[in-house]
Amino acid sequence: MATVLNTRIPPQTLQADIEAFVGLKAIPSYTPVNPAYSFDAVSHLHDALRKAQETEIHAQNALAAARDALSAIEREFHDAILGVKSQVKAQFGPDSDQVAVLGLKKKSDRRRSPTRASKEEAGAA
Repeated sequence: MATVLNTRIPPQTLQADIEAFVGLKAIPSYTPVNPAYSFDAVSHLHDALRKAQETEIHAQNALAAARDALSAIEREFHDAILGVKSQVKAQFGPDSDQVAVLGLKKKSDRRRSPTRASKEEAGAA
């Protein structure tokens, strides 16, 4: 009997257990002393296992669908915000306070690159 109840049985072991159950069906004279291991009890557990596996598959499919829907909405929202930023720049200008409100840098706050003339003067000195 398993001592750790929160870990899953490896798939290979579970498949071997299912194959053993199929083999048990071929033993008509099986009559255990312990009723917990009777064919009816084990058959009931096998049915419960299949139903739980089916429920897990449905839940995984629902999760995948929810993730796909979330991803699509995230992408649509992101594209809309990019459009908003573009529209604010067009309406108010790239150096406006409204641009800064959206988390963008104003054009005047950007670091200016040195001009060629100042580079040549610095190299000549």
